[in-house]
This record gives sequence, structure tokens and C-alpha cells, in this order.
Amino acid sequence: MNLVLSDRNLDSFCQQHPTIQFIDLSRLKIANCVGCFGCWTKTPGKCVIRDDAVKVYPLIAASDRILYVSKLKYGGYDTIMKTMLERSIPVQQAFIRLLHGETHHVQRNVVPKAAVIIGYGDISPEEQDIFRALVERNAKNMSFESYRIIFVTGNEVEAAVSKEVTAWEK
Repeated sequence: MNLVLSDRNLDSFCQQHPTIQFIDLSRLKIANCVGCFGCWTKTPGKCVIRDDAVKVYPLIAASDRILYVSKLKYGGYDTIMKTMLERSIPVQQAFIRLLHGETHHVQRNVVPKAAVIIGYGDISPEEQDIFRALVERNAKNMSFESYRIIFVTGNEVEAAVSKEVTAWEK
């Protein structure tokens, strides 16, 4: 499955690429993770908060290719994307594994994936460096076999998304 997870409306894009699963996080009701670890203890693999996030994180886990589209703030994901990524913890188990000499959570039926992250906004070189380090750390916990980061302005988002998805369809 090919998934685009975006913090902004890209309706015209969706109509042009009906074979791509597209999720506009700005239209969903997703509460903050409360850190209860119920997804590990009470209902393994399922968040105890019943909102739209429970429909999204299984799609993230099942995707072969994923494109994250997020405004960047202070070298990190904007609130909507960060909240969704935090709510994706049910795709991991409470158990720890060693990966390249570091401890990381064991994944719960997560397909290894190729990821592209499009970060947009007025991003300074320092913020870009911070974001690169963040994504490098996330990649180890999110089963990324490979990943690329693309920085664009807000006006360039649709073109960058279209270019990536068009390459998927070839």
C-alpha cells in the first residue's frame, strides 16, 4: 500500500491519484497520547482512546511506501503530525530489541517501508539539521528501510507531492 499522510488539504491531488491512500490529518479528530501504555497492557496493539487515530496507525503499519507532508516548526513536525506519530505507538510492542547497538521497540506487524518526508515552511538551515537528526532517530523505530527528506516552501508542497507520487506509479 502507498500512503500519503498530510497535515494539509490536498484534495486536487487525491482526485488525480485514486490508487494512493491519502489521509488529511487536518480533517480528523485525534487526541493527544496520554501515556497510559494501555496499547501495550490493556488492549495490546490498540489505543484505548477511541478517535480517528485508530483508523490511521494500522494504515501506517501496513504501508510499503509512505509520504509524510508536514509543516516544520523549530526543527520538528507541526502539532497535527506529531500528535499522530505519537498516537502510532500501538504498532510497537513494549519489548525492546537491539538494533545497531541501540535499544528500540519491537514492531507489531509493521511492513518495512520506504519513506519520504516533505517538510515545508520557512525553515532555517539550523532547523533543517535538527529535523534531519529527528528523522534519522524516527527511522530506526518506524521500520524505514530507506528515507529521504525534502524541504520546500509552502507554495511548493503540491508540486513536490505530485512528483513523488508520480514516481511511485511508474
